[in-house]
Parts: sequence; structure tokens; C-alpha cells
Amino acid sequence: MEYRYIGKTGLRVSPICLGTMTFGSSADEKESFKIMDKAYDAGVNFFDTAELYPVPPKESWSGETEKIVGRWLKTKSRDSIIIASKVAGAANGWFVPPIRHGLTAIDRFHIKRAVEGSLKRLQTDYIDLYQVHWPDQLVPIEEALEVFDELIKEGKIRYIGTSNDTAYGLTKANEVAKCKGYKRFESIQNNFSLLNRRFLDSVAEVCKKEQISLLPYSPLGGGVLSGKYNKEFVDPKARFAWYMSENNPRLTSQVKRFVNDKTLESTKLYIDIAKKHGLSPVTMAIAWSKQFDFIASTIIGARKTEQLDEALAAMDLTLSKEILKECDQVHQEILYPMG
Repeated sequence: MEYRYIGKTGLRVSPICLGTMTFGSSADEKESFKIMDKAYDAGVNFFDTAELYPVPPKESWSGETEKIVGRWLKTKSRDSIIIASKVAGAANGWFVPPIRHGLTAIDRFHIKRAVEGSLKRLQTDYIDLYQVHWPDQLVPIEEALEVFDELIKEGKIRYIGTSNDTAYGLTKANEVAKCKGYKRFESIQNNFSLLNRRFLDSVAEVCKKEQISLLPYSPLGGGVLSGKYNKEFVDPKARFAWYMSENNPRLTSQVKRFVNDKTLESTKLYIDIAKKHGLSPVTMAIAWSKQFDFIASTIIGARKTEQLDEALAAMDLTLSKEILKECDQVHQEILYPMG
């Protein structure tokens, strides 16, 4: 097992991280425990959660994921596991958090309350990596960094990161941290996959030059790269089929971003490449997403234990130059299928 450092921290994590956003919604507690056990037994030591989870966000189950993870943590040695969580950012776009009545912000009040809530639900006295779930466009970043620095000194969190951020946002935050003497963002968690290479346009350069780690989420493009949405019959429990059934305009817009003519055509071509080389398309897509020098760990997810097999097979897989070249050709043929 190759363990990698996150940024300039002392955190050494498995190249695969288990995301938990399905726990408490599409995966009940019993299944969630089985999923975490299977990942842990395979060598995964890095688990990512958030105060907002599970998804899609609903007030009735907000925070349930952290409670499930917390109960599971009690069955393991805490020091053998790296736990990442997140504070919900200011309400924007399709994400209107059912937390604190949706009036969240990345300010002193909300960060303090969020950390205390997560620690209680996770039944632990520290969080290894604490992340901003998405940036706050109004509250100055200085306020957040000052509070994070205090929490690090108190031992409640060890390191900090950001998520769904830009090259500008990441650079500005860390320049402020440098000037003020605060701890900086050591990681960024953004959407990154064969279907969404936007990260390579600008943010990747910041990560490489500043030694900041990307923790890519949605390496399967929300499950699209598995090929499940290319089939005539789509499982109604599949994420985007489920989202469509919710009749929520915000969820529907997200479905259209992930499932459209360009993403489905790209997926067909990637599946052909995988078959040509004797690989599962799931394994190939996840292996691709972790094969960059600025990536510490790729975040996978599951709603059923058996879904982990093909994902975990990517743990020690390195794709050949031939496969990488063929994947690049698909991207050149169908540029930015997710927009």
C-alpha cells in the first residue's frame, strides 16, 4: 500500500478515500457499517464526511451521516483512521443547507458551532482534516482562517482544507494565512474525473507549485462512468434517477449537468477503452483520477457493499501510457462534457 501525504501535513492517507454521503439516505446504518468495514479491511485509512450529509440535503436527516460514522469509529482504533469533515458554506446554487435554517456562513459563529456539532456526532475529540464545504463570497477569509487557527491550537482539528474552490480563492486564502501567520489550506476537494477535467485548467498549477493536495470527488462522474445511465433500464435507486424523482429544480439541474448527450457518448468511448485493456470502466476511471502527482487520495462512494470491489481494485493500479493517451483522445474529441 502506497500511503501519500496531504499537502505539507503529517497526514499519510491511502490513495483511496471512502466518501460517506450516502450513509443515512441510500445506505442504512447496517449497510454503511459493512461498507466502511470492507474499505478499512482493504487498507483504506481515510474517511470523508460533512455536517451536511447525507445527500440530497434534507432537514430530517441532516447530520445523520456523522452519527453513523461516529458509531462505527467506536469499533476501531481511532488513531488508525484519518477523518475529514466539513463546515457547510453559505447557501448558494442548488445547495441550500438544512443546517441552522439554511442561513449558514463561513464566519466565527458558524464554524465554532459546526465543529462542536461534528465532534459530538463523530464521538471524537479531534478531526484530522476540517474543510470549508464551499467558499463564502461575502465573509472575509481572514475571519475563517483566524477561527481555524484557534481550533488547531485547541487540538480540535489538526489541519484545514477547502472544497469546490477556485485557483483565485485557494491562492488568496493561503496568501492571507501566510501574511497573518495562520495555518493554511493544505488540501482542496473538487470535482475531478474523466468527464470533468476543469481542475487541470488552472487550479492544478497552484497545487503543484504550492504543494497543496487535491482530494478529487466524483471520480465516476456521479456514477455515470460506470455505464449505468447508458443502459435502456436505469435502476430507480441510482443517484440521478432518484434525484429526478424528487421533483426538485436544483436536483434536476444537477442531473442535466452529469447526464447529457456528451457525457453519455464520452462514457461509451471510455468503456470501449476499458474493455480493450481488460479493465472494468469503474476501475479505470478511478485509477485515472488518482494518477496525478498533485493528488493525495481519490474519494469514492457506495450505497451497497458490492459496489466497492471495482473501486478498490484501482488502489494499486497504475494505468499505462497507452491507456492515458487513448483517454486524452476521447477528451479532445468531446471537450468538457460536463460544461
